This record gives sequence, C-alpha cells and structure tokens, in this order.
Amino acid sequence: MKTVLYATTAVLCGLSTHALAQGASPVAVASVSELVVTANRSPQEADRVGQSITVVSGEAIKAAQSVDVSTLLAQTPGVSFSRNGGVGGSTSLRIRGAESDQTVVVIDGVKLNDPSTSGGGYNFSNLLSGDIGRIEILRGAQSTLWGSQAIGGVVNIITQEAETPFEANLTAEGGSMGTGYLRAAAGGKTDRVTWRLAGGRYETDGVSSYRLGKEKDGYENTGFSGRAVVRATDAISLDLRGVYSKGKNNFDGFPPPNFSFGDTPEYGETEEFVGYAAVNFDLFDGTLQNRVAYGYTRTNRQNFNPNQAMTDVTFDARGENKRWEYQGVWTISDAWTATFGGESENSDMRTASPNSLTPNPKPTTAKTGIDGLYAQVQGEVLTGLTLTAGLRRDSHDTFGDKTLGQLAAAWSLNDGNTVLRASFGQGFKAPTLYQLYSEYGNAALAPEEADGWDAGIEQHVLDRFMVRATYFDRDTTNQIDFVSCTSTTTNPLCFVRGVRRSGAYANTASTKAHGLELEGSADLGPLRVLANYTWTDTTNDSVGNANRGKHLTRRPEHQANIQATYTWTNDASLGAAIRYVGASFDNAANSYVLQSYTLVDLRASYPVNETFEVYGRVENAFDDSYETTRNYGSPGRGAHVGVRAKF
Repeated sequence: MKTVLYATTAVLCGLSTHALAQGASPVAVASVSELVVTANRSPQEADRVGQSITVVSGEAIKAAQSVDVSTLLAQTPGVSFSRNGGVGGSTSLRIRGAESDQTVVVIDGVKLNDPSTSGGGYNFSNLLSGDIGRIEILRGAQSTLWGSQAIGGVVNIITQEAETPFEANLTAEGGSMGTGYLRAAAGGKTDRVTWRLAGGRYETDGVSSYRLGKEKDGYENTGFSGRAVVRATDAISLDLRGVYSKGKNNFDGFPPPNFSFGDTPEYGETEEFVGYAAVNFDLFDGTLQNRVAYGYTRTNRQNFNPNQAMTDVTFDARGENKRWEYQGVWTISDAWTATFGGESENSDMRTASPNSLTPNPKPTTAKTGIDGLYAQVQGEVLTGLTLTAGLRRDSHDTFGDKTLGQLAAAWSLNDGNTVLRASFGQGFKAPTLYQLYSEYGNAALAPEEADGWDAGIEQHVLDRFMVRATYFDRDTTNQIDFVSCTSTTTNPLCFVRGVRRSGAYANTASTKAHGLELEGSADLGPLRVLANYTWTDTTNDSVGNANRGKHLTRRPEHQANIQATYTWTNDASLGAAIRYVGASFDNAANSYVLQSYTLVDLRASYPVNETFEVYGRVENAFDDSYETTRNYGSPGRGAHVGVRAKF
C-alpha cells in the first residue's frame, strides 16, 4: 500500500501547496440556531443549552486534515492531551483538568470505556478521524444523563451519514516519516433506507518513543465502520451501527542490564469493536419519541517483547461492555420537553502478565453491573429563558446506590445576539473492575464524586463576530489512588489473608480545578479567524498528602489556539494555525517541568474540479522540540500531501 501512496505523493508534490495539520479549521462553539445533541441526549437549539459545548463539524474535520482525533480535540477550549511518543502511542485526553478516565467517550451511541484498564477510561491512541462526521465536546460534570465517568465532560463522536441516493469518496495521502493513509467510503439514502460503509488504512514509521532513542517506533491502523437506518414506517425505524479498528504500535521499555528507559523492540496490538442496534418508535402523533437500544464494546490488548525468554507476550487483556437502554423524549408543549430513561450495563475483564518465570499465569477475571434511571425537564419559563433540571439514580453491584442532580439555564437576549449561560452538575465515577478485583483491588471502594459549575456569556455582533467567556469550578472527592505498601507498613489494605502485597487502591485523593475559557471568531468574507484561550488551575487538595496544594500532573495552566483560513471563490483555501501550550509538571511533587511549546501549522487545498481536490499540510513548521510526557519523543516537522475524490 505504501508504494501506491508514495506514488500519489510524488505526483502531488509537483503542485505548490502549503498546509496546516492539527486543525486550522472552523472549530468553534455552536451557533445559536444550530442543533446540538450531547447536552440533552436529543437535538436542541444551542441557545437553549446552558452547558458549555463545542461542535466540530464534518467540514471542519476535513479542513483540519488531522488524522488523529486527539490532536483535533486539543484545538478546542478546555481540552489538553499527553501522549507517549508519536501517533499511536498511549494517549490521555483531559477536559478542564479532570483525570483522563473521568471523560465519557461515545461513538455512535455507545460508550467507549475499557473495563480491563486500571482507570476504565478510553485510550485515544487508535481513534482516527476517518469517517467521523461530527464531534460534540460537552464540558463540565455531566453524569445525570451520561452516568459514570462524566466528571470532566463528554466527547460524542458521530460517524458520517449518506445524504444522496448514492455517494462515494476516496482519500489517499502520503508524507514525512514514511506516512501513508488510504480511506474509502460509499453510501446511499432513499425514502426508507440510509446506509454507509467505510474503511481505512494508516501507516507511519513514526518517531522514537524514547526521546533520545535511535530506532523509530512505527504505528499502523486498519479500521472499518458501517451504519444503516431502515424506516419501516414514518414512526418506526431500525438503527444499526458498527465500528472496528486494529492498531499496532511499537514502543520503548526498560531493557537490561540497567533497566532504564531506552530503545527496545517491544510492541502492542489493540483490537476494538463497537456495535449498536436500536429500535426507534414514535407514539401519540410523534409527541413521545422512544428508543430501545443495545450497545456492545470489546477491547483486546496484547503487549509483546521479542527479547523475553519462554514467551514474547508480556501483557494480555480483554474488556467487554454490554449495555441495554431505553430513552424517551416527550414534547409536552412547544416550550417544554422531558427526557427520561433507564440503562443496564454489565462489564467484565480478563488480564494476565506473562513473564519468563511464569509464561502461562492464571488470568485475573471479574465482572460487575450498574443500573441507572434518569429524568430531565427543560422549559422556557420566560421569553428566551430556558431552564433545565435533571436527576439520576444509579445502583452498582459493589458500591451500592448513588443519586445525582443537575441544573442549567440559558437566556437568549437581543434576538439571540446575547446568550447568558450557567450550569451546575454533579459527577461520579464508579470504581473500575481492576480497582475492585485485581491483585491490588479493594472491594470497599466508594465512587469518585464531583460538584462543578460554570457561568458565561456569548455575544454576536453584526453576524460576523462572536466572543464568549466562561468561568468554571469543580471539586472532586473520594478520588481513587494507588497506595504503595512498604516493608514496614501496618495498613490493613496492604495485607490479603496475612500476605503483604506491593500496593492497593483506596479513596484517598481530593482535587480542585477552576479556570476561564475565552473564545472568539471573526468572519471577514473570504478570511475567517478563530481563537481561544484557556486558563486552568488544578491542585491536589488531599488532606495529609505531602503534595497537597501542588499542581496536578500534565495539566498546562495556559493554552491558546489561533486559526486563520482564507478561501477563494473557487473554494481553494490557505490557512495557518498556532497552538501554544504552557508549562506543566510531570510528577505529583512538581519537581519535573514539562516546558511550554508553540506549534505552527500550515495547510492548503485546491479543488481541481467537482470530483477531485488536492491538499497538503506542514505540521510543526518550525520543528519545535517538546514533551507532553517526560522522556517521550514527539513528532518534528512533517509535510503531507494528498488527494480527495468524491463521486
């Protein structure tokens, strides 16, 4: 495949192109009239939504030319990420300074948490932009509607849907670091059936995971997605969706004899499948919309070390989620709606860590379930003033019951040119299977809890300018930490049937976060400029902890993005983006500083005709050297060119 892509690259290199990677695209807050789904789990006009939300449209994703989703999301307010090496390395995404596993990630209606990981969160390393048609990022504690993990917020990913009787498109790209990308999709829409199938292949030689390493650590990913909606009648439809990916990434470890971080031939493989099936039906002339759905996720992970004796497998894990849900949306009147539903989720995991002495260890297995009921009412109490109130009750097999609430207000003034927003939300995160039942497990763990609020103003001027400011605050308690067990410890958690273990999980941590998000855009005809700035102050507030009052790790206090795109009348475009990430700390003691960095990206596209478009980008144009995780490398300057075709 690389031969084909490099040939394409060679042809395209004859064209004069500049590029932007990582998102010089129209990524902005939703316009006041745009419909957003994530805040209420049903479409609502943005000026009726009290929570902070950013929409990344399909056109924005296309214009950004960014292959990995984490880089694209980092261009939006309140979002940061860290990665172990280049594309494909373990990737953690944080919203408003929350832990990476305190974000709910949803793709086509299915939550993407992996029960076999220690924190149960989602690793963004294998999520490519591929056939994604829209992303909504909802910031703040959102567990009332979205359940466990939604302390930082929600990332809702929706794959593309066909809009014509038949359509197809093809993308081929090649560039620096031996990178090649090929993607194809086809679909159609009739009165009764809408369908789409897509597939893609991405390869790169990458950079060394170890920052000072000599050998490159490559990455490859193969993915497929499909969806179909069959409308039996105007009131009844069947919705089927599936997403599959398999990734392989090389990484570095701790080779003998010194066992210090360095080049190794280790690699990992991750296979993910997401399935969704739903029946949608309307009652009472469409005033009551119902959905009964089943979602399934499976994640298989294996790590390999060819230098290990007896077996090259060093880690083997499998996590599964099975989820039934019902949701109803009742249109009480033109001004009032109610959203309500129930969910039942069952999770199980299996993990094992083979080594030279124990090549076939007995795996650790566990399973648990959580059931939830929720209800939310939204209504316009005064002209332009929309209030939202919600309540949720969850019952977990191990820790018991939890009740949460949420309030939000949106006040649209001056014909929608001014919007005031405020929200209060409670979040929680259930202990993971690993934290409960692994060799370090503690079945007495309580859920992590958070109370958060935000308030802001959005102002539109002359239909060309927009500014927005939002202040946020969050307190998190009962956070679960790993407690190490010394040889002299008397902590009861450190002993199982009289045998001391190396550590255990416990509810020991408390954290605080507050900050400010500023956003602006200017539509100056052919030129569009977008900018945002985020100040995030996060601290350890754990009583009795030696690091109390210090900053949380890998949370930059200051971040800023500015993007400019000029589009000619023939739809050719030229753009640039600047991303600034301030300094942060890589350890809880704040003794190691991750230095600030600035990335400049360029992009261009040119439509040859109605069928073909050529494009290109330069990532990290000034070849800045930076770390998002201590001692891990990051990509330097890279140039990529490609062609898109639509039929």
